Amino acid sequence: MSTYAYLGPAGTFTEAALIGITNGDDQLVPSANVTAALDAVRSGQAEFALVPIENSVEGVVARTLDELATGVALEIVAETTIPVSFSLMVLPADTKKRLTKIATHPHAESQCRQFIAREFPGAEIITTPSTAAAAEGLKDGNWDGAIAAQIAAEKYGLTVIAENIGDNEAAVTRFVLVRRPGAVPAPTGNDRTSLVAYIDIDHAGALLEILTEFAKNDVNLSFIQSRPTGRELGHYHFIIDVEGHQSDAAVALSIAGLRAICEDIRILGSYPRATTR
Repeated sequence: MSTYAYLGPAGTFTEAALIGITNGDDQLVPSANVTAALDAVRSGQAEFALVPIENSVEGVVARTLDELATGVALEIVAETTIPVSFSLMVLPADTKKRLTKIATHPHAESQCRQFIAREFPGAEIITTPSTAAAAEGLKDGNWDGAIAAQIAAEKYGLTVIAENIGDNEAAVTRFVLVRRPGAVPAPTGNDRTSLVAYIDIDHAGALLEILTEFAKNDVNLSFIQSRPTGRELGHYHFIIDVEGHQSDAAVALSIAGLRAICEDIRILGSYPRATTR
């Protein structure tokens, strides 16, 4: 049995993803936000945390990237993906009610804009910390509809009045499973390595220098994102995903090259790549 923290409350897409990679003996503990989920691992309250890192429509989850890059070091040991399908839900007694206030997370609202504009053009959209929080909050009467995952309706006894309302039917969210640093998982032949490259100060050609280290070793990048360090203007780091394991010769050579040109390098983990389900 293991303890898993996750972005809560109960009924989020993160919980749905976590259920798919755990078993009935494991303890799933919802956290208020990404930082709280990761801090539960750092403090030893949980062995693992599952948090979202990117969405195929909305892009990166900045808070996750920043926590992994600048917080107390954690290690990614696995990833999983799930298709994202949104539902509009109400209290069972309100199925015939005209909806004037609809609550959801900003990422969900942006992925359901066409549906909202077509079906509820005059409705006020209320922002919540998660889609599950929108569903859970229906009972308080502050809004009369919520856009969330199907699992949220089941958790909170709600009635779904519209399914698959997202503007992009192929939307997928990727999640990473993290723990405190330990033995690196053995290579599987189908791995991803995530790392952070810190540059001393922004200068012409900085990104090209980083990319060149991978290109000359024929290492393919699947993801790169720049984020400010917060120290001052001009200080950035790059979060990078590459195909391969850090023990692979080509990846190891690339990382060694980065150490020679960067202020610092943080290896976030090497782990099996997920198959979209």
